[in-house]
Amino acid sequence: QVQLVESGGGLVQPGGSLRLSCAASGFTFSNFYWMYWVRQAPGKGLEWLSGINTGGGSTAYADSVKGRFTISRDKAKNTLYLQMNSLKPEETALYYCAKNSNGTGRGQRTQVTVSS
Repeated sequence: QVQLVESGGGLVQPGGSLRLSCAASGFTFSNFYWMYWVRQAPGKGLEWLSGINTGGGSTAYADSVKGRFTISRDKAKNTLYLQMNSLKPEETALYYCAKNSNGTGRGQRTQVTVSS
């Protein structure tokens, strides 16, 4: 059974950084899956942020986060990461890792609040 468990969210000041983690079970990263991070701000729909090919390491980013967010994975730990720098208040949201770019097959979320 596929399970994704996010962690690492919290309260951070504008301009600050957080590193999110997503522990995956039920499948193996080395089998060249694409994995994604998406978020949902209050009152808004899901927004795709970034994706990574878990086998080869190719990455992709939304324009809104390019240059500030970095996606990575640890194949040995079957874990996905999202390093988020220069965070903005409007990026307060629920953050999910997901098996599909449209957010389906996502985990249980971690809350990120950007506020002074």
